[in-house]
Amino acid sequence: MRTSDPVIPAAAASEETATTQIVLAFEDNKLASVLFGQYGQNLALIERRLGVVAEQRGNHVTINGSRGACEQARHVLEGLYENLKRGHELSSGDVEGAIRQAIAQGSLFDFDPASGRGAFEEINLRKRPVRARTEAQSAYIRALKRHSLIFGTGPAGTGKTWLAVAQAIQMFERKEVDRIILSRPAVEAGERLGFLPGDMREKVDPYLRPIYDALHDLMDIRVVERAMESGDIEIAPLAFMRGRTLSNACVILDEAQNTTSMQMKMFLTRLGENSRMIVTGDPSQVDLPNGQPSGLAEAVRLLDGIEGIGHVAFSAQDVVRHELVGRIVEAYDRAGAKSDSKSGGDRK
Repeated sequence: MRTSDPVIPAAAASEETATTQIVLAFEDNKLASVLFGQYGQNLALIERRLGVVAEQRGNHVTINGSRGACEQARHVLEGLYENLKRGHELSSGDVEGAIRQAIAQGSLFDFDPASGRGAFEEINLRKRPVRARTEAQSAYIRALKRHSLIFGTGPAGTGKTWLAVAQAIQMFERKEVDRIILSRPAVEAGERLGFLPGDMREKVDPYLRPIYDALHDLMDIRVVERAMESGDIEIAPLAFMRGRTLSNACVILDEAQNTTSMQMKMFLTRLGENSRMIVTGDPSQVDLPNGQPSGLAEAVRLLDGIEGIGHVAFSAQDVVRHELVGRIVEAYDRAGAKSDSKSGGDRK
């Protein structure tokens, strides 16, 4: 890959905002095509997010804009190209993550894409590395590595469950734990799983599908199946956790906003020797009966500041699914804030 020297016309503008043109050339045409995206969609995303103009011709791309924005775009493209050369796949989420990382790092700094090192944390798995795409995700990974009990709260699409599963897999692959235990409250079934058809796994499967998807995405499917058959990876509905002591395990409780106070206390007190607990949930999507407080919200409040317990709160800005998801979450948050404000005014 070759980079031309930036062209900076003499102007009264500041060094950071002066108009700049950078030309990048990527040697592998096939990888360059993947990098730019189908119909140039990755370049279009970079244009929208960084405020530059990116024109593609073959395996060359010309970037025009402010110096800072052009440098950020260069860092994004060069970093993603190096990942492609290492055999990594590229999704729109990866592009968004690279953009956020470039913005967080700033535009004028020493940058070596070949080093593979970035400001954001990552989890190294046998199948592929998992790298944070936002500052909150990076803080979450640091908390996952540091604390015995971690709460990850925030809206859908922020990677709470996916990163929790990645951390559990890393610990399992490194033999830091013997088991991975995955749990979720089956609120829609009222925890009365005996009325559903099939064996225990078939009864619980519909509620744990997102966790299954993460497992299959981050581990070889044959390894997952063998581990589930041997019990090294266990699917356990929350109602069946009572009375157990979970030692030498990484335990994940997903959709924890749908736990009651007693259920949450029961779950947290299952923590055994050499174990890690990760609790994830979206406080804005509680499916409990009206008037029943969420055990997740209570636990986060009661356990705040206790040594050994971490909490990372995500926001709409951390959504790493389709960019519209973040806007949808923000719209609902604004509507909720207006409703709360109106309710407060009515009470007055």
